Amino acid sequence: MIRQILTEFGLFLIPFALYAGYLMIKRVDVFDRASWPLDRLVWLTVAAVAIMIAGFILLAQFSGAPPGGTYEPAHMENGRFVPGRTR
Repeated sequence: MIRQILTEFGLFLIPFALYAGYLMIKRVDVFDRASWPLDRLVWLTVAAVAIMIAGFILLAQFSGAPPGGTYEPAHMENGRFVPGRTR
């Protein structure tokens, strides 16, 4: 679960990192408050949320068990732990 949360958090940070890289290329102070006007922050946030939504959709669509699979829960066999799996 933590991997998915970190993935989405990383996707959220992409637009801000790209903009910070753009500011560095333009040789503007990245930490100057004037470099991050409110309207630009709003658009970066909108882009970040759109990327996150796309990430959620892609994770839901292309990860997990195959369609029609049957889940076999974790159990003990001959004194050994067998983790859950999908068949």
